[in-house]
Amino acid sequence: MDHSEKVDQDAVLRARTMLLGSGRLELGRRVEAYRVLSAVSPLTYLPKLVEALLSYGYAQEAGNPAEVQLARRAEAVAAARAIDDKDPKKTDLLVRALDAFRHQLYLLGRRAEGFAMCEEMAEAGKSGFERGQVKSPVYGHGPLVVVLAEEGRYQEAAEWCEQMVRSEHEQESAELPFWDMVEWVAALDASGRHEAAVEVLAELVDDTRARCAEDDTALAILTWELVHQAGLLDGVGRRAEAVVARQEALALLTELDLTGERKSWSNIHSWWGTLFAMSGRSAEPVPSASAPGPSFGSAFLQWSPDIKQAYFGSMASLKEQVEELREAARTDPGRHLPELVAAHRRLMIRCAFYRENRSHLILKPLRPVFNEHVDLARCLADKEVLARALTDRSMFLLAAHQYGEAYDDFVEVCELLN
Repeated sequence: MDHSEKVDQDAVLRARTMLLGSGRLELGRRVEAYRVLSAVSPLTYLPKLVEALLSYGYAQEAGNPAEVQLARRAEAVAAARAIDDKDPKKTDLLVRALDAFRHQLYLLGRRAEGFAMCEEMAEAGKSGFERGQVKSPVYGHGPLVVVLAEEGRYQEAAEWCEQMVRSEHEQESAELPFWDMVEWVAALDASGRHEAAVEVLAELVDDTRARCAEDDTALAILTWELVHQAGLLDGVGRRAEAVVARQEALALLTELDLTGERKSWSNIHSWWGTLFAMSGRSAEPVPSASAPGPSFGSAFLQWSPDIKQAYFGSMASLKEQVEELREAARTDPGRHLPELVAAHRRLMIRCAFYRENRSHLILKPLRPVFNEHVDLARCLADKEVLARALTDRSMFLLAAHQYGEAYDDFVEVCELLN
């Protein structure tokens, strides 16, 4: 077919002249040029159009409403779908375009349409793998796992996680992928398969332990994993194994207190924050398609934007609830103190997430919150509640590099529970 017969040849000439002109062409003009030229030379210009539209969708121009960004991303998706299947960039560009589009759909509260984009991303990754364009058959599946968990479809999320983990482990390296493993553990645990969650986490702990032996990851990460492992083991009645996990974590804290990390590591707060939030999942409402909630176990940045907004938006009302319970507990602690401790922990996890995603400086703003929680737990005089509060503070202090204080808190944890 002669595509040139379908377009204005003067427009084609102007577009080519714009692109050949001196200086860097403004993004909007470049999009216009690629739109015209993609009609006559799709093999060359459709990929360029997709790239330009993706950048254009993120452009923060004055008076650029969310619907305008949505339209640009929808156009990028249409262009990416039209790229020839033999183009080696097809899968990457289509998945990126779909991802940008679904993000904007979720931002606007259009979850059903956003979910369809996640499904298409997964299918595009699978097809791209079959064509040899990407290295993994689960390329592009990550957002689907997140939104399944956000809607309480934990069993499906767990099944996809298993495929992702096994594929990546076979395709890329001998190391287990931390984030996919943690998502898998979270989905299994939330679906009621607690023993399976324990076994999967044990795989990750073994892998991280081996990496620590080669100085290939932080001791802090292994410590956080071991502490979470102990909590899961306690939950399924495997108390003796939980004691062993906590003792290993204490040994690591002893080393950190004496000599610090063996190597310098960049900001690893997300590892702590994600595992910390996972420990509080059961205190949150069970999500559903009609009332979605956070995907605990996924890194916060991977949550759908509407879920992030709702999660942080609930902080104000939760603070009010904590204040009301604090007042009530002063007059009737036996009745209201347990509720206060539970609500305060939910708020504390939100505060940790809020701070962790805005600054690496977490000690000063978060220390009072964790200290107050320990004080409340001591007033409650419940051994397990106090142990959990001290564990929370110890792991926070570890994230803040306060190794001696983290060690002191965890010694008390072990004395309470071991």
